[in-house]
Amino acid sequence: MKKTTILTILFLTILLTSCIEKNQNLNFAGEDKFSALELEKIPDNLVMNDTTYVPIYSDIYNETKDTRFNLTATLSLRNTSLSHSIYITSIEYYNSSGKKIKEYLNKPIVLKAMQSVEYVIEENDTSGGTGANFVITWSANNKDVAPIFEGIMISTNGQQGISFTTKGVSISRK
Repeated sequence: MKKTTILTILFLTILLTSCIEKNQNLNFAGEDKFSALELEKIPDNLVMNDTTYVPIYSDIYNETKDTRFNLTATLSLRNTSLSHSIYITSIEYYNSSGKKIKEYLNKPIVLKAMQSVEYVIEENDTSGGTGANFVITWSANNKDVAPIFEGIMISTNGQQGISFTTKGVSISRK
């Protein structure tokens, strides 16, 4: 009797906690990691302004042009400066046809020295297609900053796995 009661309580606890939707964007301090980076306004007189294009593949062709392999895609934004912040004012996601699918920022964000943040396109989201991309508009108070913006794509299907990366390139005419 006692054993059945303990098992029932354990089962109900597992069942109830698995139904609670968890916020996957929480940082170690319990704050939403994206809103914790938000600013009302970026600083004036920033000396570096750039726009970066990052190719992303939400799916790729497999065997024929009619068969596709869905991928989980991650946009990784990394501030490589040891002492300077970068300010991201826009992150736009476009599909293969050049149509904007989503704007990821409501407010500018800051990435402090050596800080990074990522945005994920889930495997079942194929709205971007094979030619999807991100366009990131950013600024800094030092011309020597060189952030790394890259895409990481990964997926598995049975015994087959695939992963690869893409690098962002500047598309602004500084």
